[in-house]
Amino acid sequence: MSTGTITPVLGQPTVEPAVRVTRPRRDFTTWRSRVVRLTSVLVAVGAWQFLTANDIRLWVRFDTLPTVTEIVRAFRHQLGTETFYLDLGQSLIRILTGFGLAAVLGVLTGVALGRSRWFADTVGPITELARPIPAIAVVPVAILLFPEDEAGIVFITFFAAFFPVMVSTRHAVRALPTLWEDSVRTLGGSRWDVLLRVVLPGSLPGVFSGLSVGIGVAWICVVSAEMISGRLGVGYRTWQAYTIVDYPGVFVGIITIGVLGYGTSAAVELIGRRVTHWLPRVQEVAK
Repeated sequence: MSTGTITPVLGQPTVEPAVRVTRPRRDFTTWRSRVVRLTSVLVAVGAWQFLTANDIRLWVRFDTLPTVTEIVRAFRHQLGTETFYLDLGQSLIRILTGFGLAAVLGVLTGVALGRSRWFADTVGPITELARPIPAIAVVPVAILLFPEDEAGIVFITFFAAFFPVMVSTRHAVRALPTLWEDSVRTLGGSRWDVLLRVVLPGSLPGVFSGLSVGIGVAWICVVSAEMISGRLGVGYRTWQAYTIVDYPGVFVGIITIGVLGYGTSAAVELIGRRVTHWLPRVQEVAK
């Protein structure tokens, strides 16, 4: 047998050499994906401009909507006003306060529901009854409960984000392999050791999935609450623009809400990837 030749042994499976994806290839795939995404957005904007500028009226009345240039002009005007940044800050304070409370209490409640039979029997039925209720339907209750509109809006935001976080955490805790807990117990670990070394780290992927969903739902409900009972905020300003027939201003509010929602969701996902860096990642392989 010559040097450097690998001869398969009868009865033993041959091992195929691992195919490596070179870094230039991965970089090309990443940039191609970004270009495709940017192109899709530009095509959508161009189609909107064409349909609205030419007053196209099919089954949808594009002739009643503002053009892209009108929206850009209104956006530029809003960026030069102090009110825009006051609304922006007020909405961010509301969303971060309500979502922060929902994240903490949702994770704690989810862990307790997944670990304690007594807690699941006493508190579980209440959460299951309250979970299907739309958060926007709680607006009248929030107005009655809280003397200030600000506290009521934060409560609605909390109510909306709490249940996705709680349910996702509960499922993640219950799905943990019992072998992990048995291993810690065998080594002499206490209940707190199991909680801190097995339950919390093992449920982190499910927790951040719930947080990602919760932040999106929270934005939907905080904007709706601002439209109904707010005095400041992006939702309130968007509804006010509609009442005075300022349709470009309406789309300025819609775009602002979309950008804020995208930014906060991306921040949650980024934190989740950093916290769960030990998890194996699915690599995109170019074919």
